[in-house]
Amino acid sequence: MIERTGIITFKGGPLTLIGPEVKVGEVAPDFTVTANDLSPVTMGDVIGKVLIIAAVPSLDTPVCDMETRRFNNKAAALGDDVKVLTISMDLPFAQARWCGAAGIEAVQTLSDHAHASFGENWGVLIKELRLLSRAVFVVGKNGKVEYVQYLKEITEEPDYDAALAVAKKLAG
Repeated sequence: MIERTGIITFKGGPLTLIGPEVKVGEVAPDFTVTANDLSPVTMGDVIGKVLIIAAVPSLDTPVCDMETRRFNNKAAALGDDVKVLTISMDLPFAQARWCGAAGIEAVQTLSDHAHASFGENWGVLIKELRLLSRAVFVVGKNGKVEYVQYLKEITEEPDYDAALAVAKKLAG
């Protein structure tokens, strides 16, 4: 598996990402993650809508909490053609508990804990922590990647406006 160093930091300390860098124009890589009801979800299950995919280290951290709440608040205004997924290594049970406590209804949380296939295939698996790095992807209805932001420092928030603008344009 590809290892990429010097790409991200956590509080200034360098970390290693496992997997290839996903780039705009590529076909979105496949993955198998686990939904909160323990059912498997693959890329094939969610393709056909515009996707905003947010990879986060853990919903139980302040920045991930804030990011997921913000995407949840903005997602409702994007319409039925846009689906927002937040993927982390948190267990599905913890994700469901967090969503209930946070009132999250417009974002689907998914767990990569079982296989790390999203992390590896999308180049966001942190080797040293076995967590996902913070990144945002927008995938068109045709399955092509249209926007990518890998955050250099994983404690920082993404550019919400840029990702939302691309998703809105694709939803037409």
